Amino acid sequence: MPDAKRRLEPVPFTQVALEDAFWAPRLEANRTVTLPHIYRQCEATGRFSAFDLNFQRPVPSPIVQIFGDSDPAKWLEAASYSLAGHPDPALEALVDGLADRIIRAQQPDGYLNTHFTAVQPEMRWRNLRDWHELYCAGHLIEAAVAHNLATGKRKLLEALGRYADHIDARFGSEPGKKRGYCGHPEIELALVRLHHATNDPRYLKLAAYFIDERGKEPNFFTLEARERGEDPASFWAKTYDYCQAQVPVREQTKVVGHAVRAMYLLCAMADLAHENGDPTLLETCERLWDNLITRRMYLTGASGPSRHNEGFTEDYDLPDESAYGETCATIGLILWASRMLQFAGESKYADVIERGLYNGFLSGISLDGARFFYENPLASAGAHHRQSWFECPCCPPNIARVLASLGGYFYSTGPKDIWVHLYAQGKADLKVAGGEVVLRQTTQYPWEGGVKFELGVSAPQTFTLHLRVPGWCRRWSLRINGTPVTEPAPEANGYLAVRREWRSGETVEYRMEMPVQAVWAHPAVRYLQGRMALQRGPMVYCLEGVDHGGIGLDRITIDPAQIASDQLTVEHQDRLLGGISLLHGKAGIAAEDGWEGVLYRNDRPSIRPMEFTAIPYYAWDNRAPGEMRVWIRAFSKKSVE
Repeated sequence: MPDAKRRLEPVPFTQVALEDAFWAPRLEANRTVTLPHIYRQCEATGRFSAFDLNFQRPVPSPIVQIFGDSDPAKWLEAASYSLAGHPDPALEALVDGLADRIIRAQQPDGYLNTHFTAVQPEMRWRNLRDWHELYCAGHLIEAAVAHNLATGKRKLLEALGRYADHIDARFGSEPGKKRGYCGHPEIELALVRLHHATNDPRYLKLAAYFIDERGKEPNFFTLEARERGEDPASFWAKTYDYCQAQVPVREQTKVVGHAVRAMYLLCAMADLAHENGDPTLLETCERLWDNLITRRMYLTGASGPSRHNEGFTEDYDLPDESAYGETCATIGLILWASRMLQFAGESKYADVIERGLYNGFLSGISLDGARFFYENPLASAGAHHRQSWFECPCCPPNIARVLASLGGYFYSTGPKDIWVHLYAQGKADLKVAGGEVVLRQTTQYPWEGGVKFELGVSAPQTFTLHLRVPGWCRRWSLRINGTPVTEPAPEANGYLAVRREWRSGETVEYRMEMPVQAVWAHPAVRYLQGRMALQRGPMVYCLEGVDHGGIGLDRITIDPAQIASDQLTVEHQDRLLGGISLLHGKAGIAAEDGWEGVLYRNDRPSIRPMEFTAIPYYAWDNRAPGEMRVWIRAFSKKSVE
């Protein structure tokens, strides 16, 4: 069985500049609005001052306070990424100030958790199933790695290295160590990053231990509960599926339980498959990927339909109005897909990154950068709105760290290859085939499908330029230096492969046709039968009440024939919702004529014609509050004549 090693190397976000009209303003809002907003909220809710260790919390503390250290950690990570691309002395002072606070909270033995230092020290490491100690450690480690990357300073990295050493001394399969692991995966992928930052193999070994031990019998969570004097059967979730510990990871066949936990676990499994050349982990990731993408993912890239467990239920259970679709779960899927993409450059992974970024992720933040969705339903009766903060505020700083490092998802390189996964105007500074390459994109993506690439090289170089053909794209064309490519470039894994000796100033014009498309759900998705969704390019569209005069959106029906015959109108408005492309078309609405004083009758309601307008899903709830719907009733004219 061959080793599982990645062929591609992702290009760091620090080497990518996004200069487009779509993402660049969002990155600026993240830097100037979102990061300061989250900082103020963390300060106001005591999350920063907790590191001073002079606070009081109720005992037992509400669970969201127990893992309060993770939110400052994610803010620090996001702010560090922002500094890496945009030096800002004022922001750097805030970052360093928080780093110093965190370091001062560290105990002499290396331990670093505010709650179990100041409030319940007797409960340290006694409830790994529920109390997120290792989860918080993971986010602190990721923050330390980011801080070192942005500032070059090692103080926080060294402090979290000592904490990792503390954890390594206490957990493992060796005699005298606790054979435990966290109920909320995160420490595992963080340890891989710490290994890369320090080149210390112990951290990679510890990450592998946490993955390999998970779900073994006798189950650690059962033993731990008994040790605390609890009946394991009293666990509220009733099953270790909730924390992906029901069986060892390599035996798992479906993506189950809490969606964010599942995604972070799978990120670590993909990392370790590569680091240790472990094909069994890679095969497990591929098996679980197929289950998620073909049976358990929303059209927007969101996942996890259930509020009860913030996660998964069963195959094809994808309700729209009650969809949970936590923003952090979409982020986790993007992180996992990016890792899977690097193994062989298969476009199916980049398709999901794109779907998630433009839809289920971007819906999580308002256009002004200061309000957020925790849950992302695909229909709303009008009562679901973004909030400035949450009791459990995991999503806002998670959004901020993805936006601050967004450029890292666009490109990968190999010894003689450049892969372009995503499209946006800007440039990337790359190293390939022994030389430096500057690759510039000029495009109006995602509103238009044309992209022009210009290459800058110091000397002629031979390499292959791989251009992704998105899953939504049915027809495309290619020109090199203005000359049409009549012989199609070979496709490999969903990418066009253009190999030649490249000279400075040469251009590639790539045009992806971007018609409006109807999307239908699998017949087993019982909530969505007789309904369709609209998509153009990477954008999933929705109807919003503000555009339809207060008409109940569920009464609107659309004839799919007009989409097949390209009868919808695309209108771009630069000043609406930050600049969006609207879809306009004909629809029907179930009329109320003859229903006065009647609840049921034997005659079908009449359908009267109307015009509809659809907006990109990510942009809803940025105007007047009201209804929203992605999945629209479909009908044919013949069926109502």
